Parts: sequence; C-alpha cells; structure tokens
Amino acid sequence: MLTTTVQATAATTAATAAAGTGSQGLWFVSRASGLALLVLLSAVMVLGVATRLGSAPARWPRFVFAELHRTLALFLVAFLLLHVLTALLDPFVSIGWAATVLPFLSSYRTVAIGLGTLAVDVGGAVLVTSLLRRRLGFGTWRLVHWLAYLAWPMAFVHSLTAGTDQGIWWVLLIEWACAAAVATAVVARLLAAARNTAPPSRPSAGFERLTPREGPAR
Repeated sequence: MLTTTVQATAATTAATAAAGTGSQGLWFVSRASGLALLVLLSAVMVLGVATRLGSAPARWPRFVFAELHRTLALFLVAFLLLHVLTALLDPFVSIGWAATVLPFLSSYRTVAIGLGTLAVDVGGAVLVTSLLRRRLGFGTWRLVHWLAYLAWPMAFVHSLTAGTDQGIWWVLLIEWACAAAVATAVVARLLAAARNTAPPSRPSAGFERLTPREGPAR
C-alpha cells in the first residue's frame, strides 16, 4: 500500500514537472516568435516608407525594396501563427480561441492581449487588401494601407505588456531598437509629406530688388 502511494506520488510529481517543462518551452517559443514578429513588422514598416520615398540605394533597383517589403509581410504570417498557437497551448495562460479574433476577451492580461488582437485584425485587413489590390482599386487599398501605422504601435505596446521578460536587457534592446527605426521612418515620411504639400515660397524682398522688372520693349 505504501509502495503504491509512493509510486503514485512520484508519477504525479513527474507529470507535473513534465507539464511545467513543456509550458516553459511553449512560453519561450511564444516570446521568441513575438519578438521576431515585432522585428519583421518594423522591417516591413521601414521598407514600405523607404519604397514610398524612393530612398533605396542608387545601385539597387527600387522594385527590390518593394518585393522585400511584400515578402516579409507574407513571411510574418508564419511567425504570427506560431506565436498565437503556442500562446493558446500554454496551460498556464488562459487566453481562449475567441480572444485571437475579438479583442479584450482574454482573462489573462486583457488589455495587453486585446491590443495584440487588434494589431492582428488591422494587419490582416492590410494584408488581404494588398493581395486584392488590383480588384479593389488603388484608392481603397491606399486607405486601408494607412491602418498599418495603427497596427505597429498596438503590437509594440502588446510586446511590452503581454510578457514577463521586460527585465532582460537584450529583449528591451530589440523592442526599443524597433521603436527607434519605425519612429525615424515615420518622421521621414511626415517631413516628405510636408514638403510636398507646402505652398511655394515667395521670393524675398532682396531677391525682388535684384530681379529686373519687366517693362515695355524699347
């Protein structure tokens, strides 16, 4: 009887340890894929702005950056599926399948997971309209594509608040390096838009004095 009890206790302890080890492995994969997602999304944002501004190196054709932008956006989907699946399978985190589509339904860190869900929904809309760009028309595609500027900050805040690894220096370095890259690209985009919409400057008074006035031909 005592031997049976000891064996049952040992089996339960081993199962609990195995479950804990498995959960820890799922957590590592989920966080690693989440960081990879943030890096990929940041690269997609920066490449999109670079393509729009035509700031690619002169020795490289412009379409190279455009194709890399699209390829990374599609590659991002694979990491997204891995990230969501491992988060759902983790037995120590209660998220729920519905929370992967509808925001703020998760019982675990509701706001943080909800922001991630919103980022996925917005990013999915951008991706789908990009694939259907020829059928939807340029105007509709461009209008939806602007939502990418909303998806990134939501994904960034989700990355900062959903995990428990913010005390690790290299994780913070990756996250804030992505923030710096995207912020630089957005500022460059805004400055370019301001230059394109600014009214033509009037010549100064000194310039007018130096410019010969037109008069009747003599």
